[in-house]
Amino acid sequence: MTSRVRSVPVKLTAGLSLGLLAGSGSAQQQQRDPLAPLAGPAPVTAAPVAPQQRRVSPAASTAPRPAPSALRERIAALGRQFDGLAGISVLSLSDGWQIDQNAARLYPQQSCSKLWVAITAMDLVDQGRIRLDDRVTLGRDDLTLFHQPLRARILGGGATTSLGSLLSTAITDSDNTANDKLMRSIGGPAAVRAMVERKGLGAIRFYEGERALQSKIAGLIWSQSYSIGDGFYKARSALPLALRKASFERYIADPYDGASPHAVAVALAKLKRGELLSPASTERLLSTMAATRTGAMRVRAALAPGWKWMHKTGTGQELQGRIGGINDIGILTAPDGSAYTMAIMTVPNKSDGSAQDLMQAVTRAVIAAHVPR
Repeated sequence: MTSRVRSVPVKLTAGLSLGLLAGSGSAQQQQRDPLAPLAGPAPVTAAPVAPQQRRVSPAASTAPRPAPSALRERIAALGRQFDGLAGISVLSLSDGWQIDQNAARLYPQQSCSKLWVAITAMDLVDQGRIRLDDRVTLGRDDLTLFHQPLRARILGGGATTSLGSLLSTAITDSDNTANDKLMRSIGGPAAVRAMVERKGLGAIRFYEGERALQSKIAGLIWSQSYSIGDGFYKARSALPLALRKASFERYIADPYDGASPHAVAVALAKLKRGELLSPASTERLLSTMAATRTGAMRVRAALAPGWKWMHKTGTGQELQGRIGGINDIGILTAPDGSAYTMAIMTVPNKSDGSAQDLMQAVTRAVIAAHVPR
């Protein structure tokens, strides 16, 4: 999100060449730990590990039924009518069909990429290489930018917590500092990219974490001074508008953290079926996603009684009324237990609520087309 800013001297990005990089717990709120600060765990390397055998549900191996034609037509119409870029993918886990509308191109993920960090962490738990109760201590050098509820605790003298708490806060509150600290604690961006490749998740990129990503989108190189007060906003507003626009448009055209809605919906289906993580880790992550508090006016606003939504949202920077990504991805579950994965990823031309309207319309269409079992 943006705010009013004042101009100060800044560092300019040396060249705006596009970086094409591969593939960006518990649901309880974290509490201040009464324990004395402890050292964090040593970083985990990203060496490939043979994947564990996962049990695949029958629906994953049977021939898919055709998608309801009325639903396919409705989703296509919604995508065509959207003012901006919109990619929609809906996959039925029960019937095996997948409806795609402009779902092959890469869209900015923004905080949706926190899901891949969480899956990487839970995969390392399954391998016995980390534990969710491993302790980490956060200081001022861990602060990021934009949304970071952990900031108050850190500025109050530092915060010692667990990897599991970081994971929960990153998913449910979309805390950028929690996410980046979790990412660094489990092996950094390389570990996340390795997980995406090893598990065959397809067209999903991951950049270098929130600080590097948001700086590059703005046309800056990250400086830790940007994490203090409104340092980032001042630095960004001091850039020539032409440079900011060029950086923003390059990102939209080929996002460093880009993902296709089709690949995201398939990856979510694999998660739900237990093909990515152990049963215990799958349940832990899904329950955390169910406790997500962001995006109240997106998919969640259109849920019918008895329907559930386990998800992750993403919201990009705004420039002259255009937002670099408004997304909601997750698992929609009917009262009868039938599940659909949905990835709705947008770059609206105006910050007028149209992206939220689209998400609600798609959700209502899926719910209306559902035939109870």
